[in-house]
Amino acid sequence: MAQQKKMVEDITSMEEDFAKWYTDIVKKAELIEYTSVKGCMVIRPYGYAIWENIQHILDSMFKATGHENVCMPMFIPESLLQKEKDHVEGFAPEVAWVTHGGNEKLEDRLCVRPTSETLFCEHYANIIHSYRDLPKLYNQWVSVVRWEKTTRPFLRSREFLWQEGHTIHATAQEAIEETERMLNVYADFCENALAMPVVKGRKTDSDKFAGAEATYAIEALMHDGKALQAGTSHYFGDGFARAFDIQFTNKENKPQYPHQTSWGVTTRLIGAIIMTHGDDNGLVLPPAVAPIQVVILPIAQHKEGVLEKANALKEQLSGKFRVKLDDSENSAGWKFSEYEMKGVPVRLEIGPKDIENNQCVLVTRHNREKAVVSLDNLEEAIEQKLKEVHDGLYKNALENREKRTYACKTMDEITKALEEKGDGFIKAMWCGDEACEDKVKEVTGVGSRCIPFDQENISDKCVCCGKPAKCMVYWGKAY
Repeated sequence: MAQQKKMVEDITSMEEDFAKWYTDIVKKAELIEYTSVKGCMVIRPYGYAIWENIQHILDSMFKATGHENVCMPMFIPESLLQKEKDHVEGFAPEVAWVTHGGNEKLEDRLCVRPTSETLFCEHYANIIHSYRDLPKLYNQWVSVVRWEKTTRPFLRSREFLWQEGHTIHATAQEAIEETERMLNVYADFCENALAMPVVKGRKTDSDKFAGAEATYAIEALMHDGKALQAGTSHYFGDGFARAFDIQFTNKENKPQYPHQTSWGVTTRLIGAIIMTHGDDNGLVLPPAVAPIQVVILPIAQHKEGVLEKANALKEQLSGKFRVKLDDSENSAGWKFSEYEMKGVPVRLEIGPKDIENNQCVLVTRHNREKAVVSLDNLEEAIEQKLKEVHDGLYKNALENREKRTYACKTMDEITKALEEKGDGFIKAMWCGDEACEDKVKEVTGVGSRCIPFDQENISDKCVCCGKPAKCMVYWGKAY
């Protein structure tokens, strides 16, 4: 089949330069704008609308599982941050400090929140006294600051938006169950709302969150074969509770340390959407988070009755879908390109002949297929088309992941697979030794992504040292 002509000629082809393609899209689709604050960005209305839809869906999922929203301060006193040694060491290189308040030097420097475990711990110590006070299931939607050296829109910036869940429980079992439950919430969201398949698993000890006993993650594979960590969930045990002297009286009236978790996703999910589903014409948005689900384009709108009908359709559909009517004087071709660029899942075209025949044309963004549908059952037809877009995006992303996942028994096989087939997930066995984990990355360029819950026996031997293997690991190059 002849290659479809690019509708938007000024987007770099992803095959030519994937990084430039990505930057072109975030700029030309009006998702971000750069600022004079190095490493920070303006999230423009269209980009923020995607984030609002992500927020809305996830917030409903959190509340359905019993969580409440709170808001902690932006600043953390240095003395408070120092209470958990591993935690502060893990974040020290990325912390931004406030040293002055007005003209006065602060006695205790203030850290601009990189994450809020210490603030939650201070709060828990003040409000938790008895087993009756547990559990506390909290979440907050805020921005955080991490002083990244190399930044990239949505994927890595010095200030970014996220949600961070923080919970505290009477027992280790309850906390571990919470950690796994929230990882499953993230996986369900990515697959059912973002049409993005993910691998669920546990991070190796060298890659776990600072201060955590265990970190679980969902890993997604982007179109170019690089991995992206799409969400994490951490089990802290009672380490933070001991450091902050959080104790409660149990049912036997004895003092006990509670167990904690935290979990989060960020605006990097927008980057994941772009790199999972986008094409050379621009964004391709999953319907669940698309700011505009249906764009109505009147054809020959200067002719009698066309704009009136288009407005009537907008009014009819707006109660069920996020709809935009573009009645500007731009040409039809310009409008087609514009809304392809913006990734709108369904385009509705209505012209004089369509009105005569009580029909319209629906075009789905992911495959550009056209369908003539009756106006009598338009809402049902659009629902079906939106489902087709979601299912098609998920299918394409899953096929890309499966095509780019290679089972390897030796490091030579890893190197050969990457050279011949391109970047992707490597499934290979590991003995559990951190030295072997480091060696694999040094020799092949792929790091450990996670130890998947769904284990396979690729071999009985470690891919690096040849000693008996303990588990299968997903490896890959990552954003």
